[in-house]
Amino acid sequence: MNTSDRIAVCSRSFSRNPVLRKELQDKYSNITFNDKGLSLKGDLLFKFLDKHDKAIVALEKIDSQLLNKLPQLSVISKYGVGLDMIQMDAMRMFNKRLGWKGGVNRRSVSELVISFAIALLRFVPNASHEVLNGSWSQHIGSQLSGKKIGIIGCGHVGKDLVKILQPFDCDIYVNDIRDYSEYYKKYDLQPIPLEDLLMLSDVVTLHVPLDKSTINILNKEKLSLMKSSAILINIARGGLVDEAHLKKILIEKKIAGAAFDVFETEPPQDKELIALTNFIVTPHIGGSSVEAILAMGRAAIEGLEINSIPSPSEYS
Repeated sequence: MNTSDRIAVCSRSFSRNPVLRKELQDKYSNITFNDKGLSLKGDLLFKFLDKHDKAIVALEKIDSQLLNKLPQLSVISKYGVGLDMIQMDAMRMFNKRLGWKGGVNRRSVSELVISFAIALLRFVPNASHEVLNGSWSQHIGSQLSGKKIGIIGCGHVGKDLVKILQPFDCDIYVNDIRDYSEYYKKYDLQPIPLEDLLMLSDVVTLHVPLDKSTINILNKEKLSLMKSSAILINIARGGLVDEAHLKKILIEKKIAGAAFDVFETEPPQDKELIALTNFIVTPHIGGSSVEAILAMGRAAIEGLEINSIPSPSEYS
């Protein structure tokens, strides 16, 4: 057991998980958990991290202004996979080590994509809404099997989704700025331009990080390319889709449906959008399976012992 390092656990989810708490306490004796369930930001985040050597963070914003005031903090370990809240330039500037393991929640996310796709293709939200309001009419939907699936982003989750889709005998289109030619060859995939993917696909699903190159990647122009029978799924990051225009085309039935687990502002403020019967909304639960939470937590515990500063290209 390490008796010298002081550990701060910002994550509320990690802090209230008895398995993860015990596994961390088996390794370290001096731990501050977020037992009050605080949303840590600004000065409150600084005060929570102050005088600690290492930290486990989740959705807290880590930037140069914060790190400049925390000279004692040497390691920041990520509980989860998204790095958009951690300013990498600042990490390098202040010589902070980053504990991170990509893809630990991929199966949790990709299974939710499948569940959303099937629910929308079978009109489950609409049918459920009608029954609750006293109607009992049959909806004729379609199967996921044999559909054309467009995967935007073929990293950990995108690759896992390709694997899960194999028994459904789907035609799979992929688009990514990275070269995954060996993986594409293994599954007989041909990467295509984003515009072509949007025009061809029955199901479009996003799996890219949020950065300067992906903000509003599906804007009004791109959304207009989708088929009227197509559905859109976003379990990646809020800010990737023009939500105002999405609402418009859902109301006008210019696409058949959409399912979002993430939003530009969370909780989402557009009550009209989330009330649509051809729209599924969930509260950022993509990585929140029991199995994924344990995998992310254990990766974060391992990351506390990381010894390297993130390189400029390592997490780009």
